[in-house]
Amino acid sequence: MTGPTVIDVSGLTKSFGGRKVVDDVALQVATGEIAGFLGPNGSGKTTCIRMICGLLTPDAGSGTVLGLDVRRQQRQIRRQVGYMTQKFSFYEDLSIEENLAFVAGLYDLPRQAVRDTLEDLGLSSRKTQLAGSLSGGWKQRLALAACIMHHPRLLLLDEPTAGVDPKARRQFWDEIHARTLAGITVLVSTHYMDEAERCHRINYIAYGRLIVSGTVAQVIADTRLVTLTVHSARPGELAQRLRKAPGVEQVEPFGTSLHVTGTDQQQLKAALAAEGARGEPAETSLEDVFIRLMDQSRDNMR
Repeated sequence: MTGPTVIDVSGLTKSFGGRKVVDDVALQVATGEIAGFLGPNGSGKTTCIRMICGLLTPDAGSGTVLGLDVRRQQRQIRRQVGYMTQKFSFYEDLSIEENLAFVAGLYDLPRQAVRDTLEDLGLSSRKTQLAGSLSGGWKQRLALAACIMHHPRLLLLDEPTAGVDPKARRQFWDEIHARTLAGITVLVSTHYMDEAERCHRINYIAYGRLIVSGTVAQVIADTRLVTLTVHSARPGELAQRLRKAPGVEQVEPFGTSLHVTGTDQQQLKAALAAEGARGEPAETSLEDVFIRLMDQSRDNMR
């Protein structure tokens, strides 16, 4: 990690109803970095983000966000952070411009800030359109506009592209990368593996605990998973048998081929040979790693 640290927290813990939703999480994110936050539903990602942006007080833990104490200076943190929630949270019976004017009032921003933001995000031609009539991609753009209008130094994005089409997702990520060139730091949670691969570093959290951190290449390499591709005229039947074979951890169909994954290449080859099949080496995907980490994690809600 290079550059000054924007997020530097450790031991973050939060419980609700007697259950630890976040358990001893440490996280460091450097200036200008896009840090991915991955994990299954209910893993504690949103709770972590809300503690980082000053909306929740940790039960335990300490650290700084933008050089401000995460426990004692929450109000100051909130003024310097842009937080985009999972759900669209603007007034649907107000126009794009009216929604942004409302947000500008919260930050004591001049009217010019609204006009500049409309132009910056390509919203000027739609400024009179009601927010409730926008498509998913345009709602996403409005939400991002509201997040960056006060020129935050840190963006916290909680599954920002859920429910939008692939083109809108790509445009959103192009916009995020452009913002980091100006020095903005981003922490983004996502379920999309192609989005995680766009991050400079990823952090995987499962059931409240941070499991791994690093670049995508580092995280994949550290799992030591091996993947073989096998072609079959009857891939469905072969997959059922291979899933029961020793050393085979995952079998995923891709058209008429299967991706067979495990940690021991010789066991994988033996399992295929027993079926009269032969595998070719393939790259292990981040999704393979994601599934393996989920399988190895203990559900804290049980």
